Amino acid sequence: MKNMSNADSTVTPLKSLAGEGVSIWLDDLSRKRIESGNLAELIENSHVVGVTTNPSIFQAAIGSGEGYEEQLADLATRGVTVDEAVRMMTTADVRAAADILRPVYDATQGRDGRVSIEVDPRLAHDTAATVAEAKQLSWLVDRPNVMIKIPATKASLPAIAEVIGLGISVNVTLIFSLERYRAVMDAYLAGLEKAQAAGIDLAGIHSVASFFVSRVDAEIDKRLDQAGTDEARSLKGRAALANARLAYEAYEEVFASERATKLETAGANKQRPLWASTGVKDPAYKDTLYVDELVAPGTVNTMPEGTLKATADHGVITGDTVTGGYEQARADLKAVDALGISYDEVVQQLEDEGVAKFDVAWNDLLGTVANRLAGKEAQAK
Repeated sequence: MKNMSNADSTVTPLKSLAGEGVSIWLDDLSRKRIESGNLAELIENSHVVGVTTNPSIFQAAIGSGEGYEEQLADLATRGVTVDEAVRMMTTADVRAAADILRPVYDATQGRDGRVSIEVDPRLAHDTAATVAEAKQLSWLVDRPNVMIKIPATKASLPAIAEVIGLGISVNVTLIFSLERYRAVMDAYLAGLEKAQAAGIDLAGIHSVASFFVSRVDAEIDKRLDQAGTDEARSLKGRAALANARLAYEAYEEVFASERATKLETAGANKQRPLWASTGVKDPAYKDTLYVDELVAPGTVNTMPEGTLKATADHGVITGDTVTGGYEQARADLKAVDALGISYDEVVQQLEDEGVAKFDVAWNDLLGTVANRLAGKEAQAK
């Protein structure tokens, strides 16, 4: 089953995308979106079959205040800590979204209908704390279609294996480099082996690996502009697609291996590549670039609403735009490297910045909630 939409039979870009084996997820969530019926509408009419969240998304949602007043008042009355208040609000939203997506989850045998929630970003470099947080979030949301998001930092790789080994589905996030992506797939397979040894049904464990796209172009394009040559400028807008296409090549290779095939025979699911950061940052590029050019079977594309609407309106889906481009992708990255732009330096910088941005967003969220709790407490006196 490729999508859950009951929209008419007209072939639309989103319908074509789903028909190519790409699961369309929404990269946004808020209480207003849930309570207004907007999320249900997107599932019904826009082929949306999953939701991803991150600290920035929750900071924007809860910071707006819409839909959270009553819960904030209750939490203030109870005198809960700020950290507890944030977790109660975010897990409530994820639980509600998971319930809305439950029919998709059931119809796709757990492949889609997923809602992701991230571990506290301040724990990105603490393996044991990440595992403990993942277990707690899974318990708090208490829905089979939740996915726990864990960043692909070095410290989190063993945490990913351990959490998968407990039978908890995981969305591995903030992947920028091909080397780290291979390490993530290895951690997933190691986790499946742990689960198998513990007698856990592998069929119930699902995972996606969130490979970030637009940020790669944003950083490399900046360096290409600094190089200032015609050759450098001709390479703009090509590195992110090249990187993602080579990630898909690595996915094909790893999941065709004897190790992965053995686990799949035992009921395991492949860890699907998920294209994240798909909103175009350079207005010179077509706003559906990272959708149209990253179509491949067995992938997920999580889109901010603007990209989803743009794709619905004028996306051009022409079939698989990934698997035939590996040699060109290698050539593009090699050309960038030949200009003295270090791939390893760029992807490490992007990972560091990604962790830091989520850390800032989380702290901003804590500050916002602290102020609003204090306001509610003052009103009650």
